[in-house]
Amino acid sequence: MIQPNNESTPSAAAKGYVLPPVGGNPGTSEGVTTPGSFANAPVIEPGRAGASTFSSPNTPHMPGLPTKTAWDFMPDDWECTDNKNYERPEAWTQPAGFKAITQLENARMGVVTPQMQRVAEREPHLSPEQVRDEVAAGRMVIPANVNHLNHKLDPMCIGRASKTKVNANMGASPVSSSIDEEIEKLQWAERWGGDTVMDLSTGGDLNATRVALIEASTTPIGTVPIYSMIIGRKIDDLSEEIVLAECVNQAKQGVDYFTIHAGLLKEHIKLAKNRLIGLVSRGGSLLAKWMLIHNRENLMNTLWEDICAIMREHDVTFSIGDGCRPGGLADATDDLQLAELVEIGKLTERAWKMGVQVMVEGPGHVPLDQIEFNMKAQRQICHGAPFYVLGPLVTDVFPGYDHITSCIGATNAAYHGASMLCYVTPKEHVGLPKKDDVKQGCIAYKIAAHAADIALGIPGTRDWDDDLTRARAALNWEKHFELAFDGDTARAFHDEDMDVDTDFCAMCGHDWCSVRISKEIQEWASGKADGFERGKTVKSAALTPEQQEILEKRGHLSPEEIHKLASKAKGKLKAGGDDGKASCHSDYVDPDAAKELVPAEAKATMVQLDTSEVNGLSKDDRVI
Repeated sequence: MIQPNNESTPSAAAKGYVLPPVGGNPGTSEGVTTPGSFANAPVIEPGRAGASTFSSPNTPHMPGLPTKTAWDFMPDDWECTDNKNYERPEAWTQPAGFKAITQLENARMGVVTPQMQRVAEREPHLSPEQVRDEVAAGRMVIPANVNHLNHKLDPMCIGRASKTKVNANMGASPVSSSIDEEIEKLQWAERWGGDTVMDLSTGGDLNATRVALIEASTTPIGTVPIYSMIIGRKIDDLSEEIVLAECVNQAKQGVDYFTIHAGLLKEHIKLAKNRLIGLVSRGGSLLAKWMLIHNRENLMNTLWEDICAIMREHDVTFSIGDGCRPGGLADATDDLQLAELVEIGKLTERAWKMGVQVMVEGPGHVPLDQIEFNMKAQRQICHGAPFYVLGPLVTDVFPGYDHITSCIGATNAAYHGASMLCYVTPKEHVGLPKKDDVKQGCIAYKIAAHAADIALGIPGTRDWDDDLTRARAALNWEKHFELAFDGDTARAFHDEDMDVDTDFCAMCGHDWCSVRISKEIQEWASGKADGFERGKTVKSAALTPEQQEILEKRGHLSPEEIHKLASKAKGKLKAGGDDGKASCHSDYVDPDAAKELVPAEAKATMVQLDTSEVNGLSKDDRVI
């Protein structure tokens, strides 16, 4: 269990400087030389003090800690009997006949549910009571639909007091994938560390795909219900009845969290006018279109309490969508993004009053220097509700490598307050991820999450690293690969150059191996840890088929093959105009020809956006 840590600033051995305050130690190894984490000292206890737990020290001008929690937004029919100590179950009386359904309601009543107990087992630095108190404060969610609990769901939590989580996106599109392929990607994502999975299918049999994922998954499943609401109909025709019916459908199926884009208001749309890339959120852009067509407020916002009632009945968690997230660095932290965030803070309060768990989605594309502000502004405005961010990408010019571009931002985001990171694969912005793209995205984001947890000083998170360091120091290759997150790849890369477990590697050779030299200095502890001895020199077994495939597909295509393919494609393109654009450029492509790229069975499910004038409103009339 985590305990308050009040270590004072240690003095550096060298003269002239002093290390920052040490908040906690992410490792339990005795006698190591590192002072520990420079993050804030962790304090988890009932009440507001927990808001600073596992947080980074503020740089100047950052938003401060929230002054309220979910305890400040109780249902109107709950009576407080102790206004001075209202952040505890004993201070509240529920209406006669009330039955708790959601994890939030149980926590408010002081109940430790089986799901909270399981979370504490998976988060050994937290006790079940601490998990309960974080849920009650709104700083932690346990996405566990009561219907999904009837299948294979293994309850987990998302919150800053816990370890950082990773979400993997997947889903069939109108032009690619199948249910079997989505199940395979689900299992692959779970194997490579995905803590939750979002089904973002926009094609095929959406209901069948969703049910199959829910029944097969041990991880929580999230969706964006508006995708299913508009399949086979125009966005113009979206109605309150359709919205509520689809929410009921997916809640009954067992979806654990919904992304609902209710923070984008009609008055916000004008702020998108000068953005370089407008609205990149599917849900945000669709609802903006709906509001302009009907000249009405966002129906997801006006229906909020009705949606909450459905979600409460099945304990579906909100992931309040950021329909105005920036799609490029030039649009980051602008008035539109912040205006939506303020409204999301209000939606958080409204959901808590209805007893529904809440996390909040965030950007997107954000320059490195703006990430801390974004994380801490959300923490303050949304009263500590867990933040779930996509990346963010810290530069826009590396398509094909955006899993790297974004995990740099994700590491910073988690250190400064994000609780869950939505992975980005190498195919982001350019195509639908395949099986290996899912693996690459998951691993990049496990790196980001683990690095942030160590930096925040979460107890025990560095022990794994310390053990691998001991194996590396002892030149114990078998132990080294056993401890590696992806041991098959590490072993394959090693054996590609040298399939004998020598006391050096191919990078340095014998004479230049600094690890071997350090190990041989008798008075040093390096390489001499008990249980990590190297043993005899042995030749590696033959590479497994999976390891052989890793090497054969390393990089998938050589640089020469990639450029040959690019040249081959360029040679087949015909110039379409004086500006030299290829005939396949969207400016020249024939819409009917483009439709031929879509399989016939998928055409019926494609979303049709009616861009004609509607209801007698001109474009000028509809600009807010």
